[in-house]
Amino acid sequence: MKLLTHNFMTSKCIKGVNVGYPLGIVAHKISKTKVDFNPEFVCRMIPKLDWDSLCQAAENVRIDCLNDLPKVLVPNYEADENFLRKVHHILLEVDVISGDLLCPETGRKFPITDGIPNMLLNEDEV
Repeated sequence: MKLLTHNFMTSKCIKGVNVGYPLGIVAHKISKTKVDFNPEFVCRMIPKLDWDSLCQAAENVRIDCLNDLPKVLVPNYEADENFLRKVHHILLEVDVISGDLLCPETGRKFPITDGIPNMLLNEDEV
């Protein structure tokens, strides 16, 4: 599961959950895969991201370039290739292979197996 995907996921469909965002991540295994850098794609995605949630997710999976990532989105990021490369790495090159996603309101765990989060609910949860 890429952190780009994680940034859009919620557990709001659980009975009694009002927001269900952002999901916590407990990563047991991550991998890094080289992906061609596409600055236009990264620039188009940044305004759609919840920046605080991305920073928290990156911290949870202990991404190496996190220390250089600003906690607040920098103005004029479109012109900063170094910044865009760091965001590209976090969004597209880091995969959570196994672990759990955690609902922030209920603590419900959703397992990640082979990079695929299982968000299926039990009958009593809907």
